[in-house]
Amino acid sequence: MAEDQMWDAETAQHYDTPGVGMFAPEVLGPTVDRLAELADGGRALELAIGTGRVAVPLAERGVPVVGIELSRPMVEQLRTKVDEATIPVVLGDMTTAVAPGEFSLVYLVYNTISNLLTQEEQVECFRNAARHLVPGGRFVIELWVPELRTLPPGTGATVWALEPGYIGLDTYDVLHQRVVSHHFRFDETRDARLGRSAHRYIWPAELDLMAQLAGLALESRHADWSGAALTEDSRSHVSVYRSPARE
Repeated sequence: MAEDQMWDAETAQHYDTPGVGMFAPEVLGPTVDRLAELADGGRALELAIGTGRVAVPLAERGVPVVGIELSRPMVEQLRTKVDEATIPVVLGDMTTAVAPGEFSLVYLVYNTISNLLTQEEQVECFRNAARHLVPGGRFVIELWVPELRTLPPGTGATVWALEPGYIGLDTYDVLHQRVVSHHFRFDETRDARLGRSAHRYIWPAELDLMAQLAGLALESRHADWSGAALTEDSRSHVSVYRSPARE
């Protein structure tokens, strides 16, 4: 499924889950706090802004935010919260679309770079982020760590979430670094709802090389937005890259 088909009107209508999941205060609060700090008083650009989960509260903190988004239905959902004057959005691909002006911060959250299914596209995403940054500006990526250690030989899938009414399952193609995430949602009836999304997973070291190709350097890496230390057991990371300062 193409990326623009994945984020269709039906998905946009059901994307927001106020107060729970990735919209829970304990998830969203540290994210916005850290991004506001990294913006350092400048403008912020969110690649794949979606429905504004992060951009809206960040703008409410006084950070001027601009977005790039491929899906028109996702932007329409964003417009139910804020108008174009508050958070301008450029419709287009995050690998090529250009937002006007320069930014002290470009960010890409919640594993979204993995929606780009080739290494070439992911490298171009880095380069596009770098083109938008002022000297010394930062590019921030939130991304999961591939869970291949939990994948026994001959097994092609892992269950990564098991909650009341929800099961999350990933099927792996390790030859091509591809994952398809399967989201099963159900209630007390016999019916279930399945959603799927394709990803290309990236190891942290490969991510750092992509940054180098774009002229960026790793400044910091933590296990979460609160600054917890990254360990071999961490399931995700927040990596901050920086463009060269003006001489």
